[in-house]
Amino acid sequence: MKQKESHKYDDIIMLTHHVSKRHPQMPLTNRAAQFSPFAALSGYHAAIRETERQTDSFIEIGESRENQLNERLLFIRENPDCQPEIEVTCFRPDERKSGGSYVTICGKVKKIDEYGRQIVFTNGKTLPIEHIFSIEGEFFGRMDRSDV
Repeated sequence: MKQKESHKYDDIIMLTHHVSKRHPQMPLTNRAAQFSPFAALSGYHAAIRETERQTDSFIEIGESRENQLNERLLFIRENPDCQPEIEVTCFRPDERKSGGSYVTICGKVKKIDEYGRQIVFTNGKTLPIEHIFSIEGEFFGRMDRSDV
């Protein structure tokens, strides 16, 4: 006599899958989230990247460069109707750590705000004068010729 082979789940294998009428099924996106990797130290990698990020230190300009910048700012102020196109290299302090970076900004000058100590461009942007490293532009060719 052969005995019928019995398996552990033979009694339920052919039953239909139970769907609760009381509890809705979990969306697939939430089910997938159960198996996503767990970050025990949330923000750790961002903190490491921030620490690795390099900043430049502010370069103190010498007296001769300061005189040149003052002459150029004065020349712009004395010719307000020209709205010259200039290229300004300035120091932009970092918001999160000491130091910052040097950036070059191009634009047409609307005015020199002496009270606020800043250059105001026609597009509304402003630059603090104390952060300026250099000012260049074709406009200053006229300044050099007027000295001759």
